[in-house]
Amino acid sequence: MSDLTKLKSHLEQKGIKPSFIRLKIYEYLVNNRTHPTADEIYNSLLLEIPTLSKTSVYNTLSLFVEKGLAQIITIEENIARFDADTTVHGHFQCKTCGKIYDFSVKPDSIQSSLSSEFIVDEIYVYYKGTCPYCKNKNN
Repeated sequence: MSDLTKLKSHLEQKGIKPSFIRLKIYEYLVNNRTHPTADEIYNSLLLEIPTLSKTSVYNTLSLFVEKGLAQIITIEENIARFDADTTVHGHFQCKTCGKIYDFSVKPDSIQSSLSSEFIVDEIYVYYKGTCPYCKNKNN
């Protein structure tokens, strides 16, 4: 089974009609684990899909988030980034280079002062600091 066939199947399993644009946007998200913005996705796909509109990209990403195929990362003020990895995990952003790194998080080990009367549907863990590359570059 080809990669595009797998991606198409994954879209269909989530109840999403796999149009060419949706497939290409999902393929970009899966293959580029850089936590791209909608504009970055649009600019990257524009050469391959000259008829692509920003509205199509935004609408497709909203659909992916709604159907649980992607998650929004809001580690930066006023910038929405997208991640095809929808498992619970944390994000670290380097304040020097801006790169965002994934790291493992065990949801059961996160302490909270919420009473058991609360039902938690989503967990987001964000850290900011200096990545090893920038730390070594500055030393």
